[in-house]
Amino acid sequence: MLLVIDVGNTNTSLGVFRERELCAQWRLSTHRDQTADEYGILSRNLFTLGGIQPGQINAMMVSSVVPTLNPVIEEMAERYFHLKPYFLGPGTRTGMAIHYDNPLEVGADRIADSVAAFEKYGGPCIVVDFGTAITFDAISEKGEYLGGVIAPGIGISSEALFARAARLPRVEIREPERVIGTNTVSSMQSGLFYGSLGLVDGVLDRLCAVMGPKTRVIATGGQAGLLASALKHKPPVDAFLTLEGLRIIYERNLQQTHRK
Repeated sequence: MLLVIDVGNTNTSLGVFRERELCAQWRLSTHRDQTADEYGILSRNLFTLGGIQPGQINAMMVSSVVPTLNPVIEEMAERYFHLKPYFLGPGTRTGMAIHYDNPLEVGADRIADSVAAFEKYGGPCIVVDFGTAITFDAISEKGEYLGGVIAPGIGISSEALFARAARLPRVEIREPERVIGTNTVSSMQSGLFYGSLGLVDGVLDRLCAVMGPKTRVIATGGQAGLLASALKHKPPVDAFLTLEGLRIIYERNLQQTHRK
């Protein structure tokens, strides 16, 4: 069985694949000061709840945008699973040409998203990932990574209002009952929700105008369930796209190793 881990700035997602079937998945908060022992004990406890024996895990694939946690994950893998994890990074065979000025600048999660989106939906397509940042990744008809757009996520926008405006409180991020807020909290919720929708629809309009009318749009990420259905483009939500991408990339590298 394959354990895949996506370490994001806000959340860390884990998934266990039995061949191509996602048997179990969990979403945790990312803590930069967490130790290898804490990760190991927590993951083994989750496996127990999911009816999975740690000894069944025979490979591990990781994408991370938090470099300080990479050695922690590596130590956890070796100590608790007796495995050396594969990290998605330079030298990893993805099967996708990266047309970025500096390919090393593209986040590992964005590559995993793009590989899975093209594999599952074909091209041209755009992945909108509603995470800490809202990212847009453009994939050509031939399966090339063309580049994308990075914008503040709805959580970042909310925290910025709280931090920089003395009289504005922290608010729950949710769809408001009406556009016109009648108090401070509902006004902020309206601005955050509809402001994010306007941003995403506006960027998608411009991207689709460049990429063509047949472009598919796919949504993923922690806030996708909140926002995607209200978008003009109505993208399907693929909650486990990043995990699927890690599985696909692992399999491609395994096949390459066998050929050698």
